[in-house]
Amino acid sequence: MSRIRIIPVLLLRKGGLYKTVRFKNAAYVGDPINTVKIFNEKEADELVVLDYNASLDGSAIDYKKITEIAGEAFMPMGYGGGIKTLEDAKKVFDAGYEKVVLNSILFNDISLIEKIGHIYGAQAVVCAIDVKKNLFGKYKTYSHSGTKSTNWTPVEWVKQLEANGAGEILLNSIEQDGTWGGYDLELVKLVAPAIGIPLIVCGGAGNTGDFIKAVQTGASAVAAGSMFVYQKKGMGVLISFPTGFSI
Repeated sequence: MSRIRIIPVLLLRKGGLYKTVRFKNAAYVGDPINTVKIFNEKEADELVVLDYNASLDGSAIDYKKITEIAGEAFMPMGYGGGIKTLEDAKKVFDAGYEKVVLNSILFNDISLIEKIGHIYGAQAVVCAIDVKKNLFGKYKTYSHSGTKSTNWTPVEWVKQLEANGAGEILLNSIEQDGTWGGYDLELVKLVAPAIGIPLIVCGGAGNTGDFIKAVQTGASAVAAGSMFVYQKKGMGVLISFPTGFSI
């Protein structure tokens, strides 16, 4: 049996934690500090914190808040949101994070991957892509929290990211986000064979069976949000984590 790498993804906005459904209808779920403390107790493998509105509204990174969050964590942490320059990335690493997550900025400056990787190593650079189908049923990659179509297919874009030094890919299905309906396995089947670096899939997990299906389809690791912050779909907030889960 092999252990599955499981990553809770926490959405940060103005100091609080939120959860979206298909990247919309953000609902407040709690305080990030208390949430990280609970994930410490439950021995989560690692955490990813994303300020999902930073690129959309152009807000500055809240270094004070993300430093406080990292200071409570006993596990590796990744941060994304509003990172536009090497200096931004340096400040995130100095705040206590092992990885940076890059997304929208890469459509304007893909060289940022190599700049960061040259100093901190490729393993410290996670490139996130947000994907949904267009009106013709074709997968397209979106930027700025899913609001702007880039005309890149996910396969084309992940190949570009890997060629420019990405250490990992975080593949997020916009249509499955927050639905509890399972990962988009069709999308995983397309992307996984196209790259030789780890693929983390996110968007739609509703139970541990979804983790197994994703890994069997080609994912290297799995990430989720709603499943870890709610009791069940449509029910109240309850932080949880499936410790020691393997296949």
